[in-house]
Amino acid sequence: MSQATDEVLFEKRGRAGLITLNRPKALNALTLGMVDAIQAQLEAWRGDGAIELVVVRGAGDRAFCAGGDIRALHDSGKAGTPYVIDFYAREYRLNTLIKRYPKPYVALINGIVMGGGVGVSVHGRARVCGERTMFAMPETGIGLFPDVGGTYFLPRLPGELGMYLALTGARLDVTDCKYAGIATHVVPAPQHEDLLAALCDDGRPFERVLAQFSATPENKSKLAGLQLLIDRHFALESVEAILKSLEGDASLFAAETLKSLKTKSPTSLKVAFRQVREGKQLDFEQCMQLEFRLTNRFMRGHDFYEGVRAVIVEKDNAPKWNPPTLDGVSASNVAAYFAPLNAGDLQLA
Repeated sequence: MSQATDEVLFEKRGRAGLITLNRPKALNALTLGMVDAIQAQLEAWRGDGAIELVVVRGAGDRAFCAGGDIRALHDSGKAGTPYVIDFYAREYRLNTLIKRYPKPYVALINGIVMGGGVGVSVHGRARVCGERTMFAMPETGIGLFPDVGGTYFLPRLPGELGMYLALTGARLDVTDCKYAGIATHVVPAPQHEDLLAALCDDGRPFERVLAQFSATPENKSKLAGLQLLIDRHFALESVEAILKSLEGDASLFAAETLKSLKTKSPTSLKVAFRQVREGKQLDFEQCMQLEFRLTNRFMRGHDFYEGVRAVIVEKDNAPKWNPPTLDGVSASNVAAYFAPLNAGDLQLA
């Protein structure tokens, strides 16, 4: 039995509910219609005794999901329409449902997984990554912050990896994803269909099926070799201290990281720094409510629209951030992003 919309497909296959993100030309980027459809289907499958687990995958071979439809969000925010805030509110509710889902939720990932794609995968019980996986949370480069639960999962990665990824938007390959714990299993993409068939039709516990297909990455994680450097620099007490520490390090890693950080929105860097530090002490629901506060403030600001203009719309890659430097972003500026909303926190259920 199957059910379909233009953008996301749902199918009962054996004991599994199968979700296929179906916008391959748009790298399976999420729209509000997709978010709502997935939410409704997961709610229905939660009470369906014939469904023992849920599997999510992306159509095509380029991406699992490259994020939310950033251009649509940019246009809505610029026009002052409610779509942008509605999208984030409903996306965060979906992220929470996935995190708390009572049945195993398995993501089959290959190709690009960024932003909103991370939100519909990383919170599941299993993240199965193929050899072309490319993970990133690049939001500080477009004047935003690493959301969709980044407040929760980033500070829980080994050492200071979460802070490093949040600020730099660094890209991880499959071996790095496995090292960081973002991938729970590595299975070559040509085996994904066989794995899917086994998950759907094999009577064994899903963990045993995944273990049968799981492989050891061929290459060593580059990230593992950088862990000590990352921990040294990114454990410091401020963004300014991190940059100063990197400036005093003659390594190639430090030079490349410093260059990258200097391209990011100063406001985004300072907000993301506090976000990751605070997230370590919060439960998942508190993290999502915090993110909704931040989203509301960023959508009323300058840098998100300027970042999208520079990277996605005009593609000149020359954003003019406001303020343009870290010293222009005061502690009170940052605190205003975290303040309670007049309407109260987002209701997640």
